[in-house]
Amino acid sequence: MSFVGNSGSFAVKLLLAGIVLAAGLFSCAPQRPYRAPVPPKRSVPPTPAPLPPPSPAELGRRPLPQDPRIREQDIRSKAPATAPATKETREPLKQPSVRESRTPVEPAPQPALAPPLPDDSSLLAKITPGVSPQRAASLRLTEEGKRLLDGGEPAKALTPLERSIAIDSTNPYGHFYLAKAQHRLGRYQDSLNFLDVAESRLGGELFWLAEVHALRGENFRALGQLQRAEVSYDYALRLNSGNRTAAEALARMQSDAQPASR
Repeated sequence: MSFVGNSGSFAVKLLLAGIVLAAGLFSCAPQRPYRAPVPPKRSVPPTPAPLPPPSPAELGRRPLPQDPRIREQDIRSKAPATAPATKETREPLKQPSVRESRTPVEPAPQPALAPPLPDDSSLLAKITPGVSPQRAASLRLTEEGKRLLDGGEPAKALTPLERSIAIDSTNPYGHFYLAKAQHRLGRYQDSLNFLDVAESRLGGELFWLAEVHALRGENFRALGQLQRAEVSYDYALRLNSGNRTAAEALARMQSDAQPASR
């Protein structure tokens, strides 16, 4: 009985040893590499053949593709407005004739003369409480020279008049009456020089500016420059239509021109 039992356990041990040996041999055997499965091939559909181009007749019958972004009112607003052809637009433009192109233009109407200004020739009236002592003394000397001029003594008038501008060189009336004295003495160019200084210092005194232009016209007339004299007289009357020197000089020039025109 013991022998049978020992042989059975021996067989079991032998079986287990074989199993272990087989497992060892299996683990030592080379393993096959792992490969991912290849997806099945898909069939590619054949490329369709290109369609033949449409004929011109078919293009004319097919409607044009519409762009939804383009609206009818946009097309109307961008379309250029064309005026219907009329009879006037079809006719050629009329070219002006030589006679029409040489038609003289009517001269612009001359402005009316200014009304006469009040007399502002009194120099003593200009000596007011606000006037400086130098200007007051210069005005008194100018008034003295003016009286000598009115009395027909232009040479004597030079002394007080020169003293007047020596005291106050900004006194425009002293320069004016010095120009008047030079004119009476026949020194017309010197008179014009003093008139330029007087005009630059008078500012907006229209009465005295008219006196300056009238005396300037007298100098031009004495120098034989009649056209410039007439312009100066006319300008003096536009400043003060009551300027007697300019009005009388223009009347004389017009009367002298009438016999020559005949």
